[in-house]
Amino acid sequence: MSAASNIPLEGAEPLAAAGPRTGTTEPRSPRRSSWGKLLRDKSAMAALAVILVYVVVALLAMSHLIARHYQEALGTAYVPPSRQFLLGTDLLGRSVLQRVVHGTRIALAVGFVSTGIAIPIGVLFGLLSGFYRKRVDGFIVWFYTTVDSIPYILLVLALALVMGKGLVAVCIALGITSWVGACRVVRGEVIKQKELEYVQAARAMGAGGGRILFRHILPNVMHLVLIQASLVFVDAVKSEVILSYLGVGVQGEPSWGVMIDDARIELIGRGAWWQFVSATTAMFVLLLAFNVFNDALRDALDPKFKTK
Repeated sequence: MSAASNIPLEGAEPLAAAGPRTGTTEPRSPRRSSWGKLLRDKSAMAALAVILVYVVVALLAMSHLIARHYQEALGTAYVPPSRQFLLGTDLLGRSVLQRVVHGTRIALAVGFVSTGIAIPIGVLFGLLSGFYRKRVDGFIVWFYTTVDSIPYILLVLALALVMGKGLVAVCIALGITSWVGACRVVRGEVIKQKELEYVQAARAMGAGGGRILFRHILPNVMHLVLIQASLVFVDAVKSEVILSYLGVGVQGEPSWGVMIDDARIELIGRGAWWQFVSATTAMFVLLLAFNVFNDALRDALDPKFKTK
């Protein structure tokens, strides 16, 4: 055999390249690369740690392992922060720290339940509108445009008053009014995705509309769904505080909004600032952590930000 026979043809890879290579790593999938980028973001991990602390505190408050019987723990009114009462007491002598802990439970419950109601509605309407277009798209666009044209806080106030005060009413009112943003974002992305080759290939193989939507398109828009869920959570917590402050939200429980309303009188009449500062600081830290984590999530998962 001549030496020329060992020379590979032009454009062909050497035979060794066809077999498995030892000591080499397989290319990482875009999804794993995105999550790896998120895990390497120190600010995102710090924000996630803060969120987890809030979740643990809320779970402990639900199980009554901490802050037990806060309404019965009555002491001297208007005690400033001290060793006995780390965040002081309110006008009824209740521990402000215990009220903040129970307020965390209320805030997270409203945030997660409202998000759990709003996101499925928005995603479903967005998928149907962007995929089927025509009359379906026209009706859904008209519907969410009508909902979005009503001032948000007035719509939530009206629903909360109709359904009655309380935690359940607030969660439902916020859930059925917070889906518009997710619907609009998912609809726009589905319009782009339905024209791509993988959707055309699924159609050529005989896949029905439902299978294409939920088996092929939905996984490719989940990064936007996660980002929208984080935004809905933040808006729900803020709205609950506003509703409780106005007296149409959570009643009979130490919501942060109720605490701020009580602290308004204490601050003006007695100069007792600690309940106001405690409630607003607890809300600020939680919302800041979610905003920081949401920004990192968007940078990691949204393809438009991956090259920046």
